[in-house]
Amino acid sequence: MRRTRRQNVTYAALLAGAFLLALALSLWFGQTIDNNAYDRMLRAHPPHWTPESAILAIDERTYTAFHTNLRSAITDGLARIAAAKPKAVIVDVILAAQVPEVDDALERAFSKTPNLVLASLLLDGRNWEWPLERFRRHAVAVGHVHAEPDDQDQVTRSISLEKTTDRVRSWALSLEGLRVSRGVQIVPQEPAGDIQVGGTTIPARSRILRISFAAQPPIPRVSIQALKDHPESSSVFTGKTVFVGDTSLNSVDRKMTPLGDLPGVEIHAQAFETLAHASFLVDAPRWMDVVFAALLVIAAGFAFAYVPGWQANVIAAVILLTGSIMPYVFFTHNLVFSFITPFSAAWLSVVIAAAYEHLVVRRALRRAEAERVRYQQSLHFVTHEMRTPLTAIQGSSELITRYANMPEEKRKQMALLINSESKRLARMIEMFLNVERLSAGQMELKKESFEVGDLMTTCVDRVRPLAERKNIRIHMDPPQHECLAGDRELMEYAFYNLLTNAVKYSPQQTEVTAGATRQNGHIRISVQDQGIGMDQKEVRKIFQKFYRTKKAEESGEVGTGIGLSIVEQIVTQHGGTIEVKSRPGEGSCFTLVLPAPSGG
Repeated sequence: MRRTRRQNVTYAALLAGAFLLALALSLWFGQTIDNNAYDRMLRAHPPHWTPESAILAIDERTYTAFHTNLRSAITDGLARIAAAKPKAVIVDVILAAQVPEVDDALERAFSKTPNLVLASLLLDGRNWEWPLERFRRHAVAVGHVHAEPDDQDQVTRSISLEKTTDRVRSWALSLEGLRVSRGVQIVPQEPAGDIQVGGTTIPARSRILRISFAAQPPIPRVSIQALKDHPESSSVFTGKTVFVGDTSLNSVDRKMTPLGDLPGVEIHAQAFETLAHASFLVDAPRWMDVVFAALLVIAAGFAFAYVPGWQANVIAAVILLTGSIMPYVFFTHNLVFSFITPFSAAWLSVVIAAAYEHLVVRRALRRAEAERVRYQQSLHFVTHEMRTPLTAIQGSSELITRYANMPEEKRKQMALLINSESKRLARMIEMFLNVERLSAGQMELKKESFEVGDLMTTCVDRVRPLAERKNIRIHMDPPQHECLAGDRELMEYAFYNLLTNAVKYSPQQTEVTAGATRQNGHIRISVQDQGIGMDQKEVRKIFQKFYRTKKAEESGEVGTGIGLSIVEQIVTQHGGTIEVKSRPGEGSCFTLVLPAPSGG
């Protein structure tokens, strides 16, 4: 169905509003919803790899066995895994304070541990907490242990690969573990670009790495106490990058992750596996989210604007499905898209486009129904208004045909009557069509000036024979040289209709008064009768098509109730109004109030 230009503009504006609303929703609720969607997608599509790391755990049994002496436990554990020859050992414990009674033994254990990486902590964004120098001199690297949770829901999904102060830069513990285990260098692209580690390029804009958490297969975990009970279990650490840390349930280093509550040491091990297997989840630029959402909105708009019927609904379903599942499809290709932006854009645009299409179609159906009703009304009008001239033409033609010896004078009179009534019929048809076109907004009024008195005289002369048959007097008080601007034929019909109604519904031997005055820049043309009158309830309905008053029905007068509705249309098109004063048994007064020409 073709739309008007205004409808197209409205349609485009609504779709643009849907798009902007989708963007607003992504700003207001986007991060929370996107985080939840991200966690679900990560659990539904985890990475698959063979772990290159293992965890030497300090669990509750280990704490009990070593009387909560963390450093003694680490010393024992390092000695037990030495024979397994791990690639590297990363200690996720801050060893900044001195504990004299155990530090000597721990330092000796560190001196015997190849590829040792120790942990550091940036306390307040400015001050570093480093391991003791006696420990640090045995380490090949020191990495920071920051894994900050998300501000919205306190879930840890990523780590900062780099922490810096004015003069110091520290790489993440997992990144240093990768460098040491691979024996390569960390080459950053400045400023804050990707990072090159050996042959691996880490896409880490702003130095943030999303961790590809994997529950299966799990990273091997053996506690120090279990290693003490079963020395053969040290084989788990052979050729692995070993992370040493606190895994107890009451550890302050535990954090919530997409896989649930995990100890900090396992978070760092998961980050190491992400780096080691190059399983990088890259955030799509914001402009890609916006463009993808815009394409969905445009597709919905075109579907409902140009595709008919059920086919548009099928396309809409595809659009909704695309907006819902494409973020997951992108995720399977390691690209993290916003979920809420395309999802809300797809649903809002489809709902709005479908609703508007439904509205337009319903409006078109109502318009078609109105046209059908008006067509039926037109037939009623033709039947009612054209009966008189057709009867005259038919009767005159029958008389001429039946009486061959009719006097020439009479025959000529009949011919003139047929000609006159034919012209009258043609004028009525043209007038009616003009009224219909005006109602439909398909034509403009004629702009001509005519005298009110001349119009009134013409109409009174035409209606006088009807009045004389009922002995009704017509008194006319025409104005002096008052003019109106508009369509004379239509105005003549309006005034003539009021006069014929006044005569038709008035008792015999009464009077009908017609007059016109100028008042407050308006010409007031009135018709007053002494007829049956109406109550106020009927007055409010008389301009409805096909409405006939009860008294009119009781009087036996034939009519369809169309005339006054057409009069109202004519007057309205001329910028005027109709005033009606009537009381039952006291007659009625109809007044056409029309704007007088300026300067008149």
